[in-house]
Amino acid sequence: MSESEPCQHLTALTSLKTAPEHACPECVALGDTWVHLRVCQQCGHVGCCDSSKNKHATKHFRATQHPVVSSAEPGERWLWCYVDEEMAEY
Repeated sequence: MSESEPCQHLTALTSLKTAPEHACPECVALGDTWVHLRVCQQCGHVGCCDSSKNKHATKHFRATQHPVVSSAEPGERWLWCYVDEEMAEY
């Protein structure tokens, strides 16, 4: 995607979903830990990042094709589009 054409998945967002709690439910169920959390901006699924053992956020994208996640980490204000591999700060 060229710089003159912004990612439509990112520009289509009108509001942001946040994590209801600071935990990856799938990791909790497995008894595992995580590094960072991501929030699916289509359905609100909370999953762990790719630096985590289980990579639940990316697995969620592959299973659902929901394109955009945000960081659930305090002080981080960015979005990532898996489809276009594009990041945006807000």
